[in-house]
Amino acid sequence: MSFTETTTTSWFSRLKSGLVGLLLGPLLVLGMIWLLSWNEGRSVQTYRALVEGAGLVVSVENGSIDTANEGKLIHVSGPVKPDGTPEDATLGVTAEGAAGLSRKVEMYQWVEDSSSETKKTLGGGEETVTTYTYKKEWRPSRVDSSDFKQQDQHQNPDMPISGDRFTVATATLGAFTVDGETVANLGTDSPVKLTPDVAERVASALGSEKPVKADGTTLYVGNSRQSPLVGDLRISFTRADIAEASFVGVQRNANIAAYKASNGREILLSAAGRETPAEMFDAAQSENTLITWLVRFGGLFGMFIGFVMLLSILSIIADVIPFVGSIVGFGTTVIAIILTLLLGPLVIAIAWIAYRPVLAIAIIAIGVLLAAGLIYLKRNKTPAVQAQPNLGRPA
Repeated sequence: MSFTETTTTSWFSRLKSGLVGLLLGPLLVLGMIWLLSWNEGRSVQTYRALVEGAGLVVSVENGSIDTANEGKLIHVSGPVKPDGTPEDATLGVTAEGAAGLSRKVEMYQWVEDSSSETKKTLGGGEETVTTYTYKKEWRPSRVDSSDFKQQDQHQNPDMPISGDRFTVATATLGAFTVDGETVANLGTDSPVKLTPDVAERVASALGSEKPVKADGTTLYVGNSRQSPLVGDLRISFTRADIAEASFVGVQRNANIAAYKASNGREILLSAAGRETPAEMFDAAQSENTLITWLVRFGGLFGMFIGFVMLLSILSIIADVIPFVGSIVGFGTTVIAIILTLLLGPLVIAIAWIAYRPVLAIAIIAIGVLLAAGLIYLKRNKTPAVQAQPNLGRPA
């Protein structure tokens, strides 16, 4: 089920958009400069805090609390036991012995997809042909049908209930107490079997006129699973179980809490199973490196978009003659890439000098020495080549 819509944008309307880009583009570039600078500082501070923590951490036995370690950074591992039982009080579902319980809800509903093709017209305008396609899918959240182009024919009802997650407040690791949500996040998820009595409780809680049927690990709210209707629901649960875990944090009585390093960064590491302090700190450093590179790429991409917005007005002006506008648009894209590749690394380099002055200066010095060495070798090689006699030429 689909329909097509054709819209026309005048050159003056596009020019207004270009002027907006002329204002917003520099702001976006400045925002990315701040993001890249902040990211380098965050990365360095996290690295230093982890190095500090790795040098201070003390491994302790989980069977008893040693008051001599009060306020110190400790590492403890062993069997984990949740305190209490996670429960979905709304639907009356529990997971005995688990650290967490997750409710997954999907609704069968209309989904709108669109694809557009834009062509430039003489005089700088644009003609856009958009095709809207409608289909029914299972989705974990309600798709707002009021934004559809054909909303009257494709309406989605409200979801009577949504997905949620429930965890125990705390768990014990031997004599120590740890955060229950953290433990649940370390657990392995497995489906919860649902019985007919659970279906009855869910039907009562939802107050729906549609029947609720239990089928193994799924509750179906609707008349026919094979022929679903818009508004039908699928509800399932998973439980998070964990046998052993490892924690690194500060000892506060019997609790393990976040440790504040000398630079103010907090350290609270956790892992499923038994892991050594070295393994946990290595994993944390790897995660810090990954986050640093992801933010770098994101910042550079955002900077590129900012430059594209800033320069877009040039191609819009040139679009009075479509093929000229295409050439200018390609050129401005290349310029945006060049500016990004120049400014982005420069910002990162300056941030390195600010946050890692010794390392940054050492790298710059090595680069200067290498460049000087190459220039010296090239200069010495040139006279030697010029001084060689030409044996093939008669005197």
